[in-house]
Amino acid sequence: MNKLNGYLLNVYVTLLCVITIGWVMNLQDYIGVLLVTQQVIAIVAGLAIGIAFLKHPYSERSAPVDLLLALVASGSWLWYALNFESWMLLLAYRTPDMWIPGILAIGLMMEALRKSGGIIIATLVICIVAYGFLGNHLPGVLRAEVFPPTKTVLYLYADSSGIPGIVLRIIINLVIPFILFGKMMEIAGGMTFFTNLAMRLLGRWRGGPAKGASFASAAFGMLSGSTVANILSTGIVTIPLMKKIGFKPHQAAAIEAVASNGGQIMPPVMGATAFIIAEFLQIPYSAVVFAAITPALLYYLVLFVKIDAIAACENIRGLSSEDLPKKEEVFRGSWVFVLPLLLMIVLMFVLGYDPGRSAVIVAGAILLAYAIRNRFRIKLADLWGVIKGTGSESIPVILIGAGAGAVIGVMNSSGFAFQLTLVLTHLASDYGLFAMLLMAALVSIVLGMGMPTVAVYVVLVTIVAPSVVDLGVDPLGAHLFLFYFGLMSMITPPIAMGSIVAAQVAGASMWTTGFYGLRLGISAYLLPFLWIYNPALLLDGSPVEIAIILVNCGAAVMLLRSSMLPSPLRGIPDWLFALLAVSLAIFCGGATVWFGTTSPLALASSILGLVPFLPGFRLSDLTSAPMSQTDLVTQDALSGARTNSKEKP
Repeated sequence: MNKLNGYLLNVYVTLLCVITIGWVMNLQDYIGVLLVTQQVIAIVAGLAIGIAFLKHPYSERSAPVDLLLALVASGSWLWYALNFESWMLLLAYRTPDMWIPGILAIGLMMEALRKSGGIIIATLVICIVAYGFLGNHLPGVLRAEVFPPTKTVLYLYADSSGIPGIVLRIIINLVIPFILFGKMMEIAGGMTFFTNLAMRLLGRWRGGPAKGASFASAAFGMLSGSTVANILSTGIVTIPLMKKIGFKPHQAAAIEAVASNGGQIMPPVMGATAFIIAEFLQIPYSAVVFAAITPALLYYLVLFVKIDAIAACENIRGLSSEDLPKKEEVFRGSWVFVLPLLLMIVLMFVLGYDPGRSAVIVAGAILLAYAIRNRFRIKLADLWGVIKGTGSESIPVILIGAGAGAVIGVMNSSGFAFQLTLVLTHLASDYGLFAMLLMAALVSIVLGMGMPTVAVYVVLVTIVAPSVVDLGVDPLGAHLFLFYFGLMSMITPPIAMGSIVAAQVAGASMWTTGFYGLRLGISAYLLPFLWIYNPALLLDGSPVEIAIILVNCGAAVMLLRSSMLPSPLRGIPDWLFALLAVSLAIFCGGATVWFGTTSPLALASSILGLVPFLPGFRLSDLTSAPMSQTDLVTQDALSGARTNSKEKP
């Protein structure tokens, strides 16, 4: 990249951040600039596409081509923004000065999406856009109603139902402000605070650093909204600690990957996804948080008890008092993070500010607090790191949002949405709802591989959610279902980006880490199916229904814990015992699905699931083998006993 390209890249990144922050804070009203949402969307989209060409050059000698494409891309979208007012009255005439820039804008957007988002999502968008032009030539149920080519171009380029539509509006108003908030928290040292706090609280426990990693990753992950960033922030501290006290490298890496990935399902922030779900469904943000809290807690509870089982098997103790972070170190300067988070609660829940504006204000508050703590000695490199980091992390999300806008436009104009719903309805009719949900889950995982979580959710909501909802599934349950499976693509082999990054930090095998992560994070693959069939898991039901399903899930949690222990039964290998334990966990957890939401049999099945953990019961009683150390470990399943804090790891 030559100096001119690098300079322009920095200018574009700065402009993107300034324009977005200014728009969210309504600065245009104070300086007298009259803009509408679609104009801002077009400008930001043009900058993002230009950044993609400058940041991902074709080769070492392609700088002039990259520069030209960046300028043409940003110029074509700026042309629309400048002509927005007059075009709204003349768009039906479809003159060349409208559709020629439109072709350039759409084509370069898809190429930038390929560079920044990957070949899978780019191919999907290209195929669907091509369907918008050629779908009338397909036979049968796939046949589409197609506009004239110039009308299709302008519908995607200039209509609020196309690229400059709801998806990019949500990304600009919500996602980018929270990316800024996360980067500011990171620069100010928020990850260090959360990690030290977690180690101070849980470090003495059996396998303490691993349990602390779960806590820290949940706390920071819900704010950062990025699995990879969370792993790189927490993992560089927690993974070496886990290895030091006895966890194998692949175990430490998998624990960190699963813990970091789950941060985005943890209310109240959920990596900004909670706000986006509320925006899409037009429901209160509090309704999303209320529904999401139980599955998130179960996710981390399963991870916590599985870590405890691993530590019990490996005889891994916690940290000694000397190795724990000092109390003064933990809480010194903690006000820099605590007060801004309290400010966010006040802004959103007391004063009623929208989440995007609240995130920007709190990011500013963190910057001010950070400056005060450092006596106003702030490095310009840190401030540039916030701007550059925000811009860099925003680009894939913006481009995928633009691609999702193109998909929405084609689905609306061609009738593709109706055709897809028809196909999935036939699938559900022929093979049942479960088959349709399974297909949706697989599509979510495949589309999500390597993509930012928010972008995955946006794409899935665009393509899959309407069809699932049309089949009678609760809209909030359907959106959370797709969100979970899109998120789990980060730890699902073969392209388990989170597991790959964690494995690199730990010096472990990517494949071993990936498949071990599947075992640790299994609850996230099971819970979405459960709440589709029984919304009581999302706290949508009577008190009796909610109580029964929570008891079911409690039994399932302990059975999943036992799946990490060696087989205590003679003649049954460890892998078969683990399979039996998981199967029984699925039976107990889904008892309300098999027997009914208020059936006594559902409650009874949970009691059966808890029998091996009742006081005085020993799994060795089922065999003629004498009581072994493994049996003692299994009998101690509910204790979670702390180790002697004076002992060294």
